[in-house]
Amino acid sequence: MTVALAERSTHAALATAREAAAAAGLPYAGGISPQDAWALFSAGEALLVDVRTAEERKFVGYVPDSLHVAWATGTSLTRNPRFARELEAKTGKEAVVLLLCRSGNRSALAAEAAAKAGLTQVFNVLEGFEGELDAQQQRGRQNGWRFHGLPWQQD
Repeated sequence: MTVALAERSTHAALATAREAAAAAGLPYAGGISPQDAWALFSAGEALLVDVRTAEERKFVGYVPDSLHVAWATGTSLTRNPRFARELEAKTGKEAVVLLLCRSGNRSALAAEAAAKAGLTQVFNVLEGFEGELDAQQQRGRQNGWRFHGLPWQQD
């Protein structure tokens, strides 16, 4: 894939996500697939921010060079009241920001909070890092960042 074609396809992914978000009435810029998130992030067109707990990143794995701003902390997942301020401090208000969590649920809530705080280009990475639960109540078998073979590492 040429650089020009890659740029066109990643910009198209953002436009498609925005259109779908507007049609669904989402308060944030939209949802984007893990593959499109990796294309944008690896091309330097977006910042990838992991909103999982520090413990999840350490013990489950994380995307190299991603930023970290926890949406919630501890085993009880207590909401981080400084989330939007911490996110803005690391990304600025105008950057294209892709939020990643375990399954795409917390990152959707985080994207909504970021949008309400004035960050205009915040997207939720659909499926998350580990993916949704399957019929056996296990993650990573049907979708998610790792399922798709995208780059990650573990401490």
